[in-house]
Amino acid sequence: MTIKILLVEDNELNRDMLSKRLERKGYEIIMAVDGQEGVNRARDTLPNLILMDMSLPIINGWEATMQIKSDPQTKHIPIIALTAHAMATDREKTMAAGCDDYETKPIDFIRLLEKIKKWTGVE
Repeated sequence: MTIKILLVEDNELNRDMLSKRLERKGYEIIMAVDGQEGVNRARDTLPNLILMDMSLPIINGWEATMQIKSDPQTKHIPIIALTAHAMATDREKTMAAGCDDYETKPIDFIRLLEKIKKWTGVE
């Protein structure tokens, strides 16, 4: 079974690097470049997991997460926040928005893979 991951990231360099590394690990990557596109893609593709940048244009990652988690079709999808905001209050804010986990930038890829495996239940 191929795991589908929705990567919501507005920075082209980050999006490109992370998507290529995840594809090499066998994940199918769906991309969105802003919060609204992320919400739409989550509904359209029903991925196994969402990696959500918090600082996004149109609607930010917090708002996009709240919309995804309030939709009966998508509320079950685990969301891992990706953020440069590393303060304890930032972690609390992402969890309060509905994120299931949290990873600070720059991304520790090995740690992120462990979190992906944990939330998808697939080794």
